[in-house]
Amino acid sequence: MNSHVKTELAPIPFIDIAAQRARLGARIDEAVARVLTHCRFINGPEVTEFEHQLAAFAGAKHAVACSSGTDALAMILMAWGITAGDAVFCPAFTFCATAEVVPWVGATPVFVDILEDTFNMDPASLEAAIAVAKQKGLTPKVVVPVDLFGQPADMDAIDAIARAHGLKVLCDTAQGFGATWNGRRTGSFGDATATSFFPAKPLGCYGDGGAVLTDDDALLPTLKSVREHGQGVDKYENVRLGMTGRLDTIQAAVLLEKLAIFEDEIAARQRIADRYNAALADVCTVPEVDPRASSVWAQYTIRLPHGVRDDLAAALQKEGVPTAVYYRIPMHRQPAYAQYPAAGNGLPVCEKLAGEVISLPMHPYLDEAAQERVIAAVRRALGA
Repeated sequence: MNSHVKTELAPIPFIDIAAQRARLGARIDEAVARVLTHCRFINGPEVTEFEHQLAAFAGAKHAVACSSGTDALAMILMAWGITAGDAVFCPAFTFCATAEVVPWVGATPVFVDILEDTFNMDPASLEAAIAVAKQKGLTPKVVVPVDLFGQPADMDAIDAIARAHGLKVLCDTAQGFGATWNGRRTGSFGDATATSFFPAKPLGCYGDGGAVLTDDDALLPTLKSVREHGQGVDKYENVRLGMTGRLDTIQAAVLLEKLAIFEDEIAARQRIADRYNAALADVCTVPEVDPRASSVWAQYTIRLPHGVRDDLAAALQKEGVPTAVYYRIPMHRQPAYAQYPAAGNGLPVCEKLAGEVISLPMHPYLDEAAQERVIAAVRRALGA
């Protein structure tokens, strides 16, 4: 008897946190149980230990754990005293948090275009944005290079421009923590770095979390004060405006276990990216990594001609292959940010890439069978 029953394959997870949870097994349970036993849920010993290990991993002198990557960005701006009349330069092709914190402190975000190959800040556009800020009577103060999709920004060029114009460098490595530039880890560049431990990040916790990394000894006590309501000698003396920016002890306990396997996961991400690149380069524009850099592949993002992306996403969805678009609308086109200035040419690369990019499943536990499903589905959908 002929059978016409079609076997449906289970959807592939876009990011598979459950597979990592299974690998870590009892280690996570035991780490959380230790916190439940000692009951120091705020600023417990795991927070201090995680800060020490995180700084050592990144090659930074200091790490200050906090409540989210967004709060990490804000804490740095607050600690530096950035305020009204100051210009902070942000790429327009990024998640909103990069620029969101700038108006929080009264300053003005000024948007910068990106490079077409790496998706990261264009140094030439940064120079143009600085000129625009000065024309508008703003004082250039901070540049925020973003390590988009896991790859570091061009720190050589950006540092040189920052030095020439007297800018602080606030590195946003929410997507790039664990990557390298000229052999150095992200977190060891600029005046300070903010990162995120949102669960979907390459190093993620089981809720919200973030950290600031810096080599600046003088900045450290100010950051800790800002994190704790602007406290002075104790929590009942407030010497500056601050926030509730602490990392929960339970999240620190989880992160300690995840940090222990992070190197192995980075290597797995690279193997998957290599396979994708080899199999898809003839049907789409695959991501490029600067030869001075390594990526942690927070996302694997391909480019397609305008008008093709939505059809690809629909075709892949039918085959159980999820996709995502980061980002459909650049920051300078977002309703909440359209009022703010940008480098003077309309940011054409951001505009172009917003209509071309689409991200495929990427995580360290994407086995070869699942990778082949993704590759075959993409090739079919693109008529290869």
